[in-house]
Parts: sequence; structure tokens; C-alpha cells
Amino acid sequence: MTLGFTPAVEIYGSHSALLNQRLISWEHIDAAGIESDQLTLTIDLEGLEGLPDLGGKIGLKVGYLESGMVDKGQFKVTRLTPTLFPFRLTLVATAAPFSKDDETGFKQRRTASHGPTTLGALFSKLVSVHGFSPRVATDVSLIKIAHVDQSNETDMGFLTRLAKKYNLVAKPYGDAYVLARPGQIKSISGQELPDVTLSVTHDNHPGDQAFISATLEEAAREQTQGCKTCFWDAAAAVVRWIETGVAPHKVIRQQQPNEAEAIAVGEGEVRKMLRKKYKVKITCPGNPLLTAEGLLLLDDTWPDFMRGRWSIEKVTASGSRENSYRCLIDASCLDPKAES
Repeated sequence: MTLGFTPAVEIYGSHSALLNQRLISWEHIDAAGIESDQLTLTIDLEGLEGLPDLGGKIGLKVGYLESGMVDKGQFKVTRLTPTLFPFRLTLVATAAPFSKDDETGFKQRRTASHGPTTLGALFSKLVSVHGFSPRVATDVSLIKIAHVDQSNETDMGFLTRLAKKYNLVAKPYGDAYVLARPGQIKSISGQELPDVTLSVTHDNHPGDQAFISATLEEAAREQTQGCKTCFWDAAAAVVRWIETGVAPHKVIRQQQPNEAEAIAVGEGEVRKMLRKKYKVKITCPGNPLLTAEGLLLLDDTWPDFMRGRWSIEKVTASGSRENSYRCLIDASCLDPKAES
């Protein structure tokens, strides 16, 4: 998708005319895990008599006038916070249909035993009771469970614990509840998505519309931070070793045909180690195709150790009358088995 230059946002659903006319700023948080997607709107109330009733469901479309907008889904209004001087209203809406009354007891603690069963069957049973439509990845649904105890846990807490045990993502989304593997090329709603490619411009500087900034955060300590590879030096008739990165080194004993390939193999291994060790946080121009659980491709314009495919954990998109459409991306490396 080629991005345009003129940011566009549209609110639809309940009271859409008022919201669009008086919208000052907006923020959309799309997150993985159990955290519900959230939409926050700041509305100008100057000149209005009284506080408007802005309950119900609203939807968000965002993008650019030149390239079109993408529907980010519907949200249920859960909180209204008015402020004076200036007279404004902050409206918060969430994608998960939770209510403060909790009629189905989804947030109540309980103790139960389950099994023998499959993960898909157990997940579907628990979420269906609370009015959700279960969506489970096919390979995930067949995982066998001989026995598992739910001990003084809410159903949400229990499902979250199960998901973490099998390195899965469990998340409510509207009327659906999704269970899938991280890094799968799907949004949490189940829609197939392509990799989103992100490039750094040659003249990357603050103030430019295409400006990108990024930081790496240490996620875990790896025992090895470097690599030793070897190649056959035919001229000297000896095996030579090359060190890449810093000690301690992982030793790859498979002999490479020449020095260049030995260096390339070593650099590739170090890049994997660094990507396993760090998570990346990127601020970039807004892109409506960026989605939690989608894939981000950092191309050759990025530093060597950051290039490749990253799993998006969270996207915070925002915009206002004064500022352009921007995204803050939190991403981590894919499971090494999923890497190409």
C-alpha cells in the first residue's frame, strides 16, 4: 500500500456527525495478548448546552485521502470524562464487550478441573459461555490436554495462563475471542495481512513527514553474543577460524568453502542472537495496515542487525488537527523456527 500525504480519520456509528465535527485528537491502541483494543477521542464541547449522551458503539476508519482509509473495527463506549477550561470531553471505547455488571461472570474467580480434551475444545467451551464467538487457529485447536486445573482463577486469567504455556496469543476482539500463535500472518480479527515493509529515507531527520526513529530494548540475556566460523584456506592448506561479535562465542563447526561465506554465516548468526535479545520500538508515519500480531519487514535501509521480519506486539496510532498521523510500534523477533 502506497501511503498518501493527507491524513484522514472518520468516526462512524453512534453520534458520528457530532464526533467528526468536533474531533480534536484521537488515539487507537491495537495490542496483542489479553489487552483489549482501545479508542480514545478528545471532543470539543465549546458552545454546546449540557453534556451530550455519547454512549453506544462507534467505529474508526483511518488512512490518507490519496490512498484510502482502512476500517479498524467497532468499539463500545465505556468512559466519558469532561474537563473545563477548555471545555472538552475525553471518550474512551474498547473493542471487547465487557460490562461493569459482568452478567456472565467472566471476571469471577472459580476452581475447576478440565480434561482429557483438546485446547481448541476447552477454549471454545469457556468463551462461548460468556457470549464470545471462538476463533482458534487449526493447528492450535488440536493440541491435546490430558488434565489441567483451574485454581481460583477467572476464566480470562486461566485462558491467559494456558496461552502463555503454549506460547500462544489469546485475545478478545469485539464479539470474538481469538487463540493463535504469535507471528502468524493474521490480525487478531482473523483477517489475512501481508508483511508491512518499512524503509528509512536517505534524509531522515526530525520534522520531516517521513521521519522514523527507533530504539532497541533488551528482552533477555543470551549466553552467546558472538560466533566462530571456519573455512578451508587452500593456499596455506589449513583451517582458519573467524570470530564475529563478542565473546562468548557460539561455535559453528561446519566448514565453509571460503572466507567470505564464513564471515556471512557468522554475521547471520550474530544477527539472530541480537534479534532474540532485543525488542524494537519504532515511531514512524501512520500506516493503517500496521496491526498487532501482524508482521513488520525492516528492509535494507535499516542497520544490518535490525533487518528482517518482526512480530508486531502493539501499535499505538494517533492524530490531531495540529499533527500528522503517526504510529508507535512495539515489536519483537519471530520464533527462530518461523524465520526465513
